[in-house]
Amino acid sequence: MTAETSNSFKSFAQFYPFYLAEHSNLICRRLHFIGSCLVLFILGYVVYSQNLAILWLAPVAGYGFAWVGHFFFEHNKPATFQHPLYSFIGDWVMFKDMLIGKIER
Repeated sequence: MTAETSNSFKSFAQFYPFYLAEHSNLICRRLHFIGSCLVLFILGYVVYSQNLAILWLAPVAGYGFAWVGHFFFEHNKPATFQHPLYSFIGDWVMFKDMLIGKIER
């Protein structure tokens, strides 16, 4: 998909196939999965402990693992740079799809 067409998404349903194509590398997807698990763990711990001071770790863990996957394994720029909302949603939809076995993890 060209940069021209990648900027013309009118819905998340149009964006998600592009998002998946940007995550074709298995290691990249696994790093996304690990990052998302860590985010959920951190959020759960914050709720349990009521320690808001560690909340800053959630985006560091989520984006950190994802960006390592893109820069070192997928060799592309994360979709979040051009499509932040759709990319955020895509992270969680892809996480769900990996969790239920729809996408290999």
